[in-house]
Amino acid sequence: MENDKLISGALQDDDLEQDETLAGRTLRPQYLNQYIGQDKIKEQLDIFIKAAKMREESLDHVLLFGPPGLGKTTMAFVIANELGVNIKQTSGPAIEKAGDLVAILNELEAGDVLFIDEIHRLSMSVEEVLYSAMEDFYIDIMIGGSDSSRSVHLELPPFTLIGATTRAGMLSNPLRARFGINAHMAYYDLEDLTEIIERTADIFEVDITGDGAYEMARRSRGTPRIANRLLKRVRDYAQIKGTGLIDDTITRQALTMLDVDASGLDYVDQKILKTMIEMYNGGPVGLGTLAVNISEERETLEDMYEPYLIQSGFLVRTRQGRCATAKAYEHFGYSYDKDFERTKVRE
Repeated sequence: MENDKLISGALQDDDLEQDETLAGRTLRPQYLNQYIGQDKIKEQLDIFIKAAKMREESLDHVLLFGPPGLGKTTMAFVIANELGVNIKQTSGPAIEKAGDLVAILNELEAGDVLFIDEIHRLSMSVEEVLYSAMEDFYIDIMIGGSDSSRSVHLELPPFTLIGATTRAGMLSNPLRARFGINAHMAYYDLEDLTEIIERTADIFEVDITGDGAYEMARRSRGTPRIANRLLKRVRDYAQIKGTGLIDDTITRQALTMLDVDASGLDYVDQKILKTMIEMYNGGPVGLGTLAVNISEERETLEDMYEPYLIQSGFLVRTRQGRCATAKAYEHFGYSYDKDFERTKVRE
C-alpha cells in the first residue's frame, strides 16, 4: 500500500512539517530521555520496555489516546527506538479491507512495531482480523472464489501494535481489551511547554528570552504542536517587525495579530463561545447546531476545540447540550446571571 512505510524508528523527513529546515528535522525526540513532558507515561514505558527486552519478548500492545498534537506519533517512534526495532506506520482509513491488513502484517519481523494512527476508524471487518493477530499472533483468511474458497492459517511473528486515537470512546470493547498498555496523553503544563519552545528555538537558531518562551507557552493550549507552530510565526514577525529577538513584547504583538488571546483562545475558540453567548444565551446548545453556526465540521469541534475549552473551564457539556461558563462570560466582558439574564457589560 502506498500509504504504508516500513521504516526504522529513526526520524523520517516526511513525518515532519514540510516547511522545516534541515535543523528542524531533529524536532522530534528520539528516546524517552529526550521526550519532554508526559512523565508518568514515560516512567511506565521505561519499565515495560526494559522488562520486555530483558525477557527478549515483544512489548505488549500499546494504546495512546488524547487530544490532537500531544505527541502520540512521536511517542510511537520513541518506543520503537527504545526497543531497537523497525516500525511500520499506517492509519485506520488507509486500511480499507482485511486483505490490506494481512499484507501489512505479513511484512513484519519478530519484535517489530506496527503503528496505526486513527485506529478508531478501522472497519469492523479489518478489526476482526486484528483480534487473533494481536492476541495469538495468527490470522485465518479466506482465499479463492465462492465455489473454491478455503481457509488459510498464517502464523505471525510476535509484534507490538501501537494504536493512536483522539477518540478512545469510539473503539470497540473487544479491540480496547487487547491493549495491555493504555496511555492517556494529557495536556502539557507551562513549564514543559516553555522548555519545548526553548529547545525548538535553539534548533532553529532563534534568539528567545525566558519571558518570551513563557508568554508563548501560555497561549499554546497545552499542546506542543501548537507551541512549535506559534514559534515559527512569532519568529517571522520578530524578523520583519523587530530585531529578530523574541521577547514577551514581540510575542504578544505577534500573537495578537494572529488572533490568539492571552488564554490561548484562537479565532475559532472565540467564535464558538461568542456564538453560544450572543445567539443562545450561553446554552445549552447542540453540537450540530453550533457547528452549522460557525461553519465548522462537528468532528472538528469535538476533537480539536472542545477538549481544551472544557479543560480550561470555558465550556461544559450537559445532557441538553453545551453551555458557556461564567469564566467564558468574564473572558469576553459579559456579566453572568445564574437566571440566564446576561447582558453585555457597557464600558
